[in-house]
Amino acid sequence: MLVFGGGLLLLAALLFASLTQGEADITLQTVTDAIVAPTDDPDQVLIRGIRLPRAVMAMLAGAALAAAGVLLQTVTRNPLASAGTFGINAGAYFAVVAATVFMPAAISRMPLLMALIGGAGAAIMAYFMAGGVKATPVRMALAGMIVALVLSSFTSAIQLLFEESTNGLFLWGSGSVVQNDWHGVLYSLPWIAGGLLVILLFARRLDVLGLGDETARALGQQVGFTRFAALAIAILLASVTVSVVGPIGFIGLMAPHLMRLTGYRRHLSLLLSSALWGAIILVGADTVARLFASVIGELPAGAVTALIGGPWLVWLAVRGTQAVRTTEATSSMSVGVAARKLPFALLASGLTALLAAVCLAALSIGSLRIAPGEVLAALAGGGEELTRNILFDMRLPRLLVAAVAGAGLAVSGVLLQATVRNPLADPSVVGVTSGAGVGALLLMLLWPAAPPWLLPATAFVGAVAAGAIVYGLAWRRGMSPTVLTLVGIAVTAVGSAIIQFLVIRSGMGAAPALAWLAGSIYARGWSDLALLAMPFAVLIPYAWRLGRSADLLAFGDHTALGLGLRLTRTRLIAALTGVALAAAVVATVGTVGFIGLLAPHMARMLAGHHQRRLTVLSALLGAVLLVSADLIGRVVIAPKEVPAGLVVALVGTPYLLALMVRSAK
Repeated sequence: MLVFGGGLLLLAALLFASLTQGEADITLQTVTDAIVAPTDDPDQVLIRGIRLPRAVMAMLAGAALAAAGVLLQTVTRNPLASAGTFGINAGAYFAVVAATVFMPAAISRMPLLMALIGGAGAAIMAYFMAGGVKATPVRMALAGMIVALVLSSFTSAIQLLFEESTNGLFLWGSGSVVQNDWHGVLYSLPWIAGGLLVILLFARRLDVLGLGDETARALGQQVGFTRFAALAIAILLASVTVSVVGPIGFIGLMAPHLMRLTGYRRHLSLLLSSALWGAIILVGADTVARLFASVIGELPAGAVTALIGGPWLVWLAVRGTQAVRTTEATSSMSVGVAARKLPFALLASGLTALLAAVCLAALSIGSLRIAPGEVLAALAGGGEELTRNILFDMRLPRLLVAAVAGAGLAVSGVLLQATVRNPLADPSVVGVTSGAGVGALLLMLLWPAAPPWLLPATAFVGAVAAGAIVYGLAWRRGMSPTVLTLVGIAVTAVGSAIIQFLVIRSGMGAAPALAWLAGSIYARGWSDLALLAMPFAVLIPYAWRLGRSADLLAFGDHTALGLGLRLTRTRLIAALTGVALAAAVVATVGTVGFIGLLAPHMARMLAGHHQRRLTVLSALLGAVLLVSADLIGRVVIAPKEVPAGLVVALVGTPYLLALMVRSAK
């Protein structure tokens, strides 16, 4: 009675409330008349033609995403699985954006097929890279998050390079249930209703599958077929939803968990109740978004669900539900090593020489080509005055900012991976990058004429605040790596939702916003280098000094404690050092991702697990990566520039995918 009877009443109340919200002031009586006794009154036409399709689409999308969450959690035996955490939403969104640019005829005729291809591809990547059936929930969440980050980088690159073709997709990409007619409802209804009906027929099979593969086979279950069918329907439901309303996250996580907390375990009741309450959550989120539209501007529904779902995931982690307690096993940091190890001194010398060569190329190549010999002469104080001006006023400070920023991000990744004891961790995981983005965009919105030096300052404050929230909440559970990772993912999601709202609210064009959020070294000068140099000079040596203590963290909590390590204190200090480094970099160059993930692994494969050596080699590799990315971004489509953060993501993706496969093995 409470779940279904009360749920239906609440859904009806929210439906009527949503129909009264909007720019036009419409009463509840007018809404009732528009449905019960329709006329040609303009207000009634508005309700039936625009507001009612929007509310019905929200119900369908919420139900589909919640049911998809139930299926994914059952198939993967992962209580953190959903269309958002599994990367399906990001994959479908990427496919739709790519098809809009490169195959406009195909996307207009078969948008569902494009979304299905993208969603299925992302799900398969996340599933197998996390280790398949044997993957732990936290590893699956991390794999899904990284797949989503990779695909989001591709999406952002397409939106930047083809701004005119994708101009209308930014708001939709935040998850918007806005409908101008009944077309979206009529298009999605058969697929969603059909998918839900088919999966209800599989409810008993799913109950048996939940007993374990061996038991299910002993009872005559076709395990492979059942798992494939459930996964296919989950991808279908999520992809249909994304193709109409964009990527909306957390509903597939919140609704099933809420129903399990009420006691539902059998899949027939769990699917029906989750679909009902998924519809309630999304209709409610859309109603809340419009309720405050006159005060703060209308939020996309996807941003509201992230603002609600982020704290929900935090609660799951901090309160220690069964979903989290079962994932406390340590993650292996072994992702393979080079076939033949080289001496550390030779590796360091080789990487230093490589960095010098890349720097020389970056100083030589540009709109005006300067011969390497002339570059060296100018650096030594000779050469022509024009050459010296170009190098010392524009190229050299930009080069040094890129090198220092890349080194800082790489060392931050080394420390954070040691802290959470997971090879898939980087500064994005602990919310630093999204926190910095929120701080910077808040300043842009509230004080557009602010002095330039305030932008990195507010970004730094936002990054440190996000890190403080993550570590403050994780402290209650003894700095558990699992809790730390889950809380970081939740804070990152909330920060991303706030960023989406701020970009839309500020009226900023999609391209400038995406360029800043992707991370750019464009127009960085000596003042930016000075801001970076101070924390770099202090924190990098301190990170090296922490090396021996961080080495002990890799052995696991019990072994480290037995060896006399002050575990929680060491983990906290290492993490705060990594957060401070990442915050300083993001505050200066924007939200550059992946370097904190890629560089430490390259160094670990070359030199093993010696933390102090990793710190040195990772710093060199991070500098090489970001300097190279900035150089490629400057010349690949000159005179336009591609942000360095996007180049890192695009170039590093093949390596990242290979790394994840190796790590899963």
